[in-house]
Amino acid sequence: MKTNKKKIVNDPIYGFVRIPDELHYDIIEHPYFQRLRRIKQVSLTNLVYPGANHTRFAHSLGAMHLMRRAIQLLSDKGHRISKEELEAASLAILLHDSGHGPFSHTLENSIVEGITHEELSLKMMEKFNELHGGRLDLAIRIFTGQYDKGFLSKLISSQLDVDRIDYLKRDSFFTGVAEGNVNAERLLDMMEVVGNDLAVEAKGIYSVESFLVSRRIMYWQVYMHKTVLSAEYMLREILKRARLISKTRDLPATPALLFFLRHEGPFTADDDMDEVMSAFGQLDDYDVMTAVKLWSTDSDFVLRELCQRLIDRRLFRIEMSQEPFDPAYKDEILHRIADLYGISLYDASFMLLQGVSTNHAYHPGKPAINILYKDGTVRDISEVSGELHLDVLTQPTVRHFICYPKELGKKI
Repeated sequence: MKTNKKKIVNDPIYGFVRIPDELHYDIIEHPYFQRLRRIKQVSLTNLVYPGANHTRFAHSLGAMHLMRRAIQLLSDKGHRISKEELEAASLAILLHDSGHGPFSHTLENSIVEGITHEELSLKMMEKFNELHGGRLDLAIRIFTGQYDKGFLSKLISSQLDVDRIDYLKRDSFFTGVAEGNVNAERLLDMMEVVGNDLAVEAKGIYSVESFLVSRRIMYWQVYMHKTVLSAEYMLREILKRARLISKTRDLPATPALLFFLRHEGPFTADDDMDEVMSAFGQLDDYDVMTAVKLWSTDSDFVLRELCQRLIDRRLFRIEMSQEPFDPAYKDEILHRIADLYGISLYDASFMLLQGVSTNHAYHPGKPAINILYKDGTVRDISEVSGELHLDVLTQPTVRHFICYPKELGKKI
């Protein structure tokens, strides 16, 4: 019996999203892609915004929908984009996040050391290309920026791409942070192609400004929310501690997670990448949270304490500063943790978390968002900042932070 592979998905953001053909359908149905249903789009953000349980799977379908819409609009403006190019760009954006591991960015390089999610996405595309007899050759060229129509690559990855448009719109919807919502249709409708590069018509500059402001708001109100940072860094320390313990004794975990925990150092060309990708294709949020629940009764105090706190949402207090923290201050906290729990300074270091968060709403050092004027001139949007007051958004916002158990009291 022949299966109807031209399916329709009811998406809460865009309404009906069409799966356009058999190739898209077969890729979406593959276990490697279905794995994205089990990876949250915004990691542990649901500990702050309870509705933020949407997945990389839904985001990937949404980004595919926007890509096809963008190409339709550009075609309507007279730009020649073949059916093969449409299919390739659609497949490239569909698979652009297929290399994300559990909890997305939170555990990048914590589980699969030495390989970025972009590199893993490319390896996933290459695997699908093998399975489908080379039909993703063009998709891979577009994804890697090696195709002469550069605007197709910029629709996938740039400072104004369909990936960012979808995740801002989707994350805003599911967190309830209305300030992060963007007008996707307006942004796509204002896009143009100039010399194989992507541009935005000048009459759309205020929509771009709104997009950049929304991005800044979402970073500090959602992605870099202080409570989210505390939870995410606790999870990183859990994996770091578990990796250390697994060198001396067995820890209960799924085979896929154990494969990566037991691997010594970063992955290199010497590793069997077929074996790595096979294990990675089985790895998702469920593996990690199952392990965290199992480790919450482990004999190791630090691992047990971190896991119990994360499960029960007894998160560490976080302090943030525009300047680096005084090393003497951090050393004092470290000694107080060791004294409070009767553990060594080394063990206490797993309970003093520290990092730096940086955000550019618009990065002047990266390929520009081009603004196209009626006379044919093209200007970097940062050059019209006098009109848009964009100067603030081009400056990086940097926050240093430290996290430690609340039992130490408020500021030490």
